[in-house]
Amino acid sequence: MTTSSSAPGKVYLFGEHAVVYGEPAIPCAIDRRASATVERRADDRLRVHAPALSLDGLTVDFGDDVAVDVDDERVAAALGYVRGAVESAREYVDGTAGLTVTVESDLPLGAGLGSSAAVVVATIHAAVRELGGDIDDDELAERAYRVEADVQDGEASRADTFCATVGGAVRVEGEDRRRLDAPDLPLVVGYDGRSGNTGELVAGVRQRREEYGFAADTVEAIGDVVREGEGALSDNDTETLGELMDFDHGLLCALGVSARSLDEMVWAAREGGAAGAKLTGAGGGGCVVALDDGGDARRALELSPVCETAFDAALDREGVRAE
Repeated sequence: MTTSSSAPGKVYLFGEHAVVYGEPAIPCAIDRRASATVERRADDRLRVHAPALSLDGLTVDFGDDVAVDVDDERVAAALGYVRGAVESAREYVDGTAGLTVTVESDLPLGAGLGSSAAVVVATIHAAVRELGGDIDDDELAERAYRVEADVQDGEASRADTFCATVGGAVRVEGEDRRRLDAPDLPLVVGYDGRSGNTGELVAGVRQRREEYGFAADTVEAIGDVVREGEGALSDNDTETLGELMDFDHGLLCALGVSARSLDEMVWAAREGGAAGAKLTGAGGGGCVVALDDGGDARRALELSPVCETAFDAALDREGVRAE
């Protein structure tokens, strides 16, 4: 018997980085997913097959005495997420059974689309079910957050894993998490083919925030943008949403987490008619998200020399699900 689950990726309308310090954030689930298929084994080992984690695919056997040496730190981190998710599921069900886990994903690693959260949520959900248990959304989101926090040395927020669990647009502020009644949004994502180091970028913001008072003020200003954005989202005010996305990108640039490729894609989307555009996720490379009310921003991104691919992204109102 095998058990499969999937969970959506996400983009941030507003609030990444500041959410780590208790400010609100609004991520939105998108219609690209990661999935996990889990099967019990006769032994007590964990075997991970992850064809989406590298160009050649990857299969790893874990045992108590096995250390995994992977050159690509993004892949090594992804394996840590899967292993942590399985351990959390075992702890929850009180089982020690061996499992084979196959992970597939439409989400590039480390690009700001919540790939790790989607993988962790889907893996815990599938593993719990394969071990004969059941888990509600609150417990699942909390356990997934703890796995991410462990792998990221405590520098995670609850936003990504909560969004992957429940879907739709959500608001997260500290431990307060809730879904928002959001309209469909004309989102476009541009990807530069790169990724940033989330841990280093988060640590850099922390250092600037501790060293400079105006950096701390910038983090608080991002929180103010989120609060304004929540009202604009409720009113389906695309013009104001776009303007606030532009503000947010500028503040993130001030915190040092953008990159030339991200800035170029943001400007390409804006010049293509987007109501607003910004980086999404940790930054340093990866993805931007644009509010493409006129429909030409995707084409503008595709023509940008720094953009590897661009795609429309619909709001996915469904979170984790059994497949």
